[in-house]
Amino acid sequence: MKIIKTLIGSSLLAISLPSIAIDIHTPHCIAGCPSGVEQSNDLIVRDSYTISSNDRTKFTDWSAYKVTAKTIGSGCKRNWKPDPELTDRETLEPADYKGANAAIGIDRGHQVPLASFCGTSRWYELNYLSNITPQKSALNQNSWKYLEEKVRDLAKKGNEVYVLTGPLYERKMPSLPGTDEPHKLPSGYWKTIALVKGKSIHTASFIFDQDAPKKADFCTFRVSVNEVEKRSKLDLFPAITSKNNLLDGKLEKAFCRK
Repeated sequence: MKIIKTLIGSSLLAISLPSIAIDIHTPHCIAGCPSGVEQSNDLIVRDSYTISSNDRTKFTDWSAYKVTAKTIGSGCKRNWKPDPELTDRETLEPADYKGANAAIGIDRGHQVPLASFCGTSRWYELNYLSNITPQKSALNQNSWKYLEEKVRDLAKKGNEVYVLTGPLYERKMPSLPGTDEPHKLPSGYWKTIALVKGKSIHTASFIFDQDAPKKADFCTFRVSVNEVEKRSKLDLFPAITSKNNLLDGKLEKAFCRK
């Protein structure tokens, strides 16, 4: 695995919880960053996020980020660029998405949302195509977006909100029509949101199908952390040795319960 650190101006995170030994090299993960990716993946650590980029699919296997009231902003432009830390064989280029929306209803979907980091000086790194996956417009512009907005609402209340997210490949999907680069279109996406509360980690998890209906309520896509791990084949919190510290579903009321 190639590890690329472009982290500037951020301190590393160290949290001590009972039965959790954490030694990580990014401020975006708690209880360790997800494990279980291919050995050829590239781990890229930046100010606002950490990703594990898959050379074979051309997309990230997981993204990790922390949203706070200070990172949120508005007015930042979408200026797509290939990731300068990856070669042409490891990532797509802006032209590869040409005609995708008209042909198969695909948007350039941020895995780490731009609006959540528009308040930072390096917001432009959110537009690198290593942070983008082909996402159906009906999903990207609706339930996916609304959940991201809820995360920002939670951060605006003074919380440090940790998010893990990534794609699923559970059925064959069409290719992007504007590229002959080998790639693999996701069939769905997962997202796990976490808060550190005292000596515990409170979580809420969601799985979205790529063909989710436009008017679907994101709360209908709630699942357990175990379900996300089973379907993504990742260990989301590898440093946790005691499940007593992981309060699965405890955070759902912040998003879905009146």
